[in-house]
Amino acid sequence: MKTGLKVFVVDDESVIAATLAIILNQSGFQAESFTNPVQALEQARTTRPDLIISDVMMPEMTGIELAIAIKNECPECKILLFSGQAATADLLKTAREEGNEFNLLTKPIHPADLLERIRTL
Repeated sequence: MKTGLKVFVVDDESVIAATLAIILNQSGFQAESFTNPVQALEQARTTRPDLIISDVMMPEMTGIELAIAIKNECPECKILLFSGQAATADLLKTAREEGNEFNLLTKPIHPADLLERIRTL
């Protein structure tokens, strides 16, 4: 079932990013994985993804900063953030206070749960 939706998976842990991209590609999406959020943002300027699935806590740029930057570039792009760290709540609260509303998943996430969340977006 190819949906044709372009999905960027961004996580500084390459195994997680690559694994999620494989699962999404096998589920009919056009998924690409990135371990560097800055590279994902640069790619988004030319590729225009339909969905970004990003870890929140990463070096160089948080997933929330990435999400805000991508929303500025591609306002129609959906954002799904995931994190295994408690500090994420504070970052999300700040983002919400600035008018940015993002969906958050908790790591680890089961592939079936991830696919269901994507479908509901």
